[in-house]
Formats: sequence, C-alpha cells, structure tokens
Amino acid sequence: MQFDYLKHVTDGLDRNAVLDELMRAYGKDVWNFAYFLTHRRELADDIAQDVFIKAYEHLYSFRGKSSVKTWLLAITRNTARDVLRSAWIRRVTLMPFRQETTSHPSAEQESIDRLMTQQVWAIVFELPRKLREALLLCSHYGLSMSELAETLQVSVGTAKSRLHRARAAVNRKLMEEASITEEEEWT
Repeated sequence: MQFDYLKHVTDGLDRNAVLDELMRAYGKDVWNFAYFLTHRRELADDIAQDVFIKAYEHLYSFRGKSSVKTWLLAITRNTARDVLRSAWIRRVTLMPFRQETTSHPSAEQESIDRLMTQQVWAIVFELPRKLREALLLCSHYGLSMSELAETLQVSVGTAKSRLHRARAAVNRKLMEEASITEEEEWT
C-alpha cells in the first residue's frame, strides 16, 4: 500500500482514517520490531501503541523524505530505546528469549526446520543490539541501505558495516556449532 499522499497532507485530512490504514498496513511490522528489540510482549504492545499515537500526532509534519514504513520503524526504534533506557525497566530483570513451539504433526523435516530456525533466532538474539537491529531491518523488513542508515540514524557506511558484522557473527556462530556437533558425532 502506498501512502504517497501523506507528503502533501493538510489539516483537512481525516487523521483517524489515515491512522486506521497505517495500523492495518504496518501494525504487525511495528509490533514485531518492538518485540524483537525488547523481548517482552507487554512492552511490545505498549511501544506499538505509542508509535501509532506519535504517528497520529505528527501526521501533518511527515515530510516524505523516507517511506512511511521506514518512518514508523524509526519511531519504533526510538520509542523502544527510550523505554529500555528508563529507570523502571533497568531495575526489572528481563527473562531470556524463549522461542515458543507449537505442536504439529511429527514430520522429520518440519522438526529439523523448526530446530534450525530456533537455533538461528537464538544466535541472532545473542548479538549486540546494534548488530541485531541492522540484521533485522535489512533481512526481515527489506529496508535498503539508505533506509537502514536513516532508521538507525547513522551513515550508509556504518549501516553496511553493522550489517556485514552481524551476518559474519551469525555465520561464525553457526559454523562453530556445526563443528561441535560433528565432533560429538564422531566421539
């Protein structure tokens, strides 16, 4: 869905209708990104709500320098950072990420795929926050390098560097785990 008309909005636009469209189009992406950054469902709910409130309040000031998706993800990132910096959240012990599994008919390939997915997500969640963000925004949300740089508020070169380091770290960890598994098999 294109929101090119937002670049030219005036006070006469029905903000409620636009907010409804934005929530339908990007609500899931905003919530997923908030959850990825915080690892807590209740915080992701609050952050997603705050993001759309901020978008509603600043709808007339949207300049269209980036896509609406990039704009909303940048607001999500900044809101999540503010929440994670708050004194209250720093006193609360965050539980480690645990991938929930659902029961499916047992098939070997489904089981292997699920284990591999869990392994990759566990590795991604172990990355430093800066690398995790770059990897997620590029790989999962499909942002271009310029959009990635704008969302992270860094130069394009820094965004490329973070993405490269994140991919290298995930690959290195997967290779380490694969070599450990092979050694255990032969012992």
